[in-house]
Amino acid sequence: MFIILVNYLKPIEDVERALEAHREFLAKHYAAGNLLLSGPQNPRTGGVIMARAARREAVERLVSQDPFFKEGIAEYEIMEFLPTMTAEGLEALKEA
Repeated sequence: MFIILVNYLKPIEDVERALEAHREFLAKHYAAGNLLLSGPQNPRTGGVIMARAARREAVERLVSQDPFFKEGIAEYEIMEFLPTMTAEGLEALKEA
């Protein structure tokens, strides 16, 4: 499991301009089963994405496809973690 911290490098106007393409990118990867959740940080300085992948390299490739990355709008910090405890109803997210 991976947490991706997205930090904006450009003004919010640039973020807004690329937001539709970014959301299309996210939708594609939700449909493929790669993403579990995502949303903006508050205050809106970036976002957070939770991804499922076997290897970090797969997440790095995924991030490189994001329009925010391609246009230099954001930088990404990728953290791998192994969820061993969850709230009720989220047990499918646990790692063995």
